[in-house]
Amino acid sequence: MDGWTKISSSLTNINFAQAGTKITKGFSSSVQATRERLGQVSADEITELPQEYKDLEARVDALRNAHISLLKIARVYESETYDYPVQIQESVTEFSSSIGYNITSFAATNLKGTNLPAPNAPAPPTPTPHKTLPHALTRAAHTAANAVAEVSGTAHVGGEEGDRLGKSLALYASGWDKVSTARLEQDASIRENFLHPWQTTLNASIAVAMKARQAVRVSRLELDAAKQTLKGANPAKQEHARLEVENAEDDLVQKTEVAITLMKTVLENPEPIKNLNELIKAQLVYFSSAAEALSTVQGEIEDLSVAAEGEYRKSRDH
Repeated sequence: MDGWTKISSSLTNINFAQAGTKITKGFSSSVQATRERLGQVSADEITELPQEYKDLEARVDALRNAHISLLKIARVYESETYDYPVQIQESVTEFSSSIGYNITSFAATNLKGTNLPAPNAPAPPTPTPHKTLPHALTRAAHTAANAVAEVSGTAHVGGEEGDRLGKSLALYASGWDKVSTARLEQDASIRENFLHPWQTTLNASIAVAMKARQAVRVSRLELDAAKQTLKGANPAKQEHARLEVENAEDDLVQKTEVAITLMKTVLENPEPIKNLNELIKAQLVYFSSAAEALSTVQGEIEDLSVAAEGEYRKSRDH
């Protein structure tokens, strides 16, 4: 038992010693960083990192900035309402209706079998429509087409003209209905094949490289702090200070090599180009589908427009 106590005590002392060394190094590197920031250290007192390392740093920074800048904009595809600001007003109305339905439904259920008057069970609210501009145009055109169809037989503008307008609105709605479907498919594809992997690259491989670079920075600060300590060490402490400098140099070399390897791995990764290709492919499919759908109905509506204009001019001639 006494032996185990001695071993435990020794391990504790070692752990405390390591922790103390770590704290001391951390304090020294912080002081060194502050002195450099305040311009209290000359350029020749700062350890120069390899040119290869600095070139890779610049390239990784550019890669990281490219990911952040494009991601900042492309994140709109995570919300289907990005092109339809009116959805805020509609959502408030739908929320109010949902609250009213839930309260009435709760009362109708819980007041059964009591002497209290219970309201009739309400009809369930209609499913929430998609909040995109294509869907909104589809709904508006359908509503307008139905309204025109209801009065086209009695309207003073003439039944034929009313029929043509109603048919044109119906065609317009059918075209945008196809665009609406393509729009949802585009957004889903972009989220899965671009946004998620693009964000993963930023948070994983690029972040690991940035962490390795931070380790190099800390190691370099510790080395320069150790060099400063060696300069001011008295003869009794010079040997220990020299060993600290050598250890710090070895640590910096090791961490620099690791960071170079990780940065090269990030820069050679083909995933970002693949992800970008998926983004533009999804957009191309969407715009192609939209162009095809709208081109088809535009031709039919143009025929109706020409016929209506011809009749209008003919009636004016008489």
